Amino acid sequence: MLKKTRLYSILNFKCPRCHKGEFLESKNVYNLKKAGNIREKCESCNLKYSREPGFYFGAMFVSYALGVALFVTIWVATAVLYPEYSAELLLGIIIVAIIILSPYLYALSKIIWANLFFHYEDNTLKKNR
Repeated sequence: MLKKTRLYSILNFKCPRCHKGEFLESKNVYNLKKAGNIREKCESCNLKYSREPGFYFGAMFVSYALGVALFVTIWVATAVLYPEYSAELLLGIIIVAIIILSPYLYALSKIIWANLFFHYEDNTLKKNR
């Protein structure tokens, strides 16, 4: 995957600016003691990850959108593949999936939010000039 894309930063939880430093305190998003905790700044490019207090409150909207997308995807896929399942069973499957994936969605929403505001900068180009 190209290192200069936002998708690289999002899927690997890397710094939005340099794509080298780690974004989260723990690489394991299921470490519940540090779930969703972000580092203060990038150890590689010194980007301060939080612009102001409450900066990541906007990630709630991203998290909501991810949850809705997951709900619809599971509902449609299960309804198409297993049409004999009742609505209650479908809802149960969705609830279990959301509970299992919620730490990942929480961390994912924060890195997506950060990538909306911080952009990739290739420092090698600056050094070569």
